[in-house]
Amino acid sequence: MKIKSVAASYDYVMSLKPPKAFKAKRPNLFFTLLKKTVSLFMTVPSNFKVQEFNMDKLDPKEPCFVLMNHSSFVDLAIAESILFPRRYNIIVTSDGFVGKNWLMRQIGCIPTHKYVTDPKLISQIRGVFNKLNSSLLVYPEASYSFDGTCTTLPESLGAMVKMARKPLVIVTTHGAFARDPLYNNIQVRKVDINAEVTYALTPEQLKEMSTQEINEVIQKYFSFDNWKWQQENKVKIDVPWRADYLNRVLYKCPNCGHEACMEGKGIKVTCHDCGKTWTLDEYGYLKADDGVHIFNHVPDWYKWERDMVRREILDGKYQLDLDVDIAMMVDTKTLYRVGSGRLVHNRDGFELTGCDGKLHYTQKPLASYCLYSDFNWYEIGDVISIGDDKVLYYCFPKNCGDVVAKARLAAEEMYKIVKAETRK
Repeated sequence: MKIKSVAASYDYVMSLKPPKAFKAKRPNLFFTLLKKTVSLFMTVPSNFKVQEFNMDKLDPKEPCFVLMNHSSFVDLAIAESILFPRRYNIIVTSDGFVGKNWLMRQIGCIPTHKYVTDPKLISQIRGVFNKLNSSLLVYPEASYSFDGTCTTLPESLGAMVKMARKPLVIVTTHGAFARDPLYNNIQVRKVDINAEVTYALTPEQLKEMSTQEINEVIQKYFSFDNWKWQQENKVKIDVPWRADYLNRVLYKCPNCGHEACMEGKGIKVTCHDCGKTWTLDEYGYLKADDGVHIFNHVPDWYKWERDMVRREILDGKYQLDLDVDIAMMVDTKTLYRVGSGRLVHNRDGFELTGCDGKLHYTQKPLASYCLYSDFNWYEIGDVISIGDDKVLYYCFPKNCGDVVAKARLAAEEMYKIVKAETRK
């Protein structure tokens, strides 16, 4: 999938008028049927099956609040297969509207910037339930999982669900990540997909519970591990490219501690500094070829990288200084490529400069609990995105190794550290 883009000057982009206020639209029958038809082409090949729990409590015409984990592009087709013929709106990242604004509105999508405070979103959600009498689908992780476990959830999620006062339904998928993991560069494997759909909380329970209690319930459903699921269910993935680009996630060697030296290719993960190699077997285990095992589970390796980043921050040693190509989004007409610049990330947050000195943007650590970073974003390249409710900057690192996952981990850990210090 690609995105519409044009080259433009920074001055031109900044002179553009902001887009008009968005008004959510309830999908009509035609587009509901269209979504269902398109979804079949994606779910049928994966032998999709669904298991329901307590869903008999939900009236077919009763609006509900649906939370679903986010593993791959097939998630939208899975949601349609589960929810049809129920009419529902979807909270979607604003870049998904670029070049196809009209269509996205017709199928009930509502745009928002990832990991950016959006004051208009709450009123949009209220409008979906109270004016459109529609259900709402939200992917609370906002971004695809890097390591196959849950991406950080916002603390405000419980408050949002409580505010809606609608039945809470939670969808958990299995197999979607194994079929098309983000790191693997859109190389789809033959893996069956299934989902569990649970009526989790009634409006009456939501009224009585605190937001913290609601968050705890949600977190239980989002405590998944796709690699462990593959191993426990003996899901065999024997494609000869299953480890391709796994270095995007496993960017730091646990043997020598070096970065920008890892390579995932074929079925091997290799450190080109110390020479240590691992084989990713058919059931998702990492096996050290020299027999000296450090991590045999991808999420454990990724968690260790998180711990190392946190230590760097606390020791005052963390710093990313990157040459980047810069694109901007200020409306949904197109993505504007404005030139090159420099992105710095350290204890003070992000600083982006470029466009012959005209662009200077800073973002403090407390601006967001997470970072919108992605692998092979719209087939352009790995990206780090920062910005506010008016403009988003998409930064594509150049000649600097695998830094996207580290930047996300650092942003998350820095947020926790600074927030704890602020509370003190």
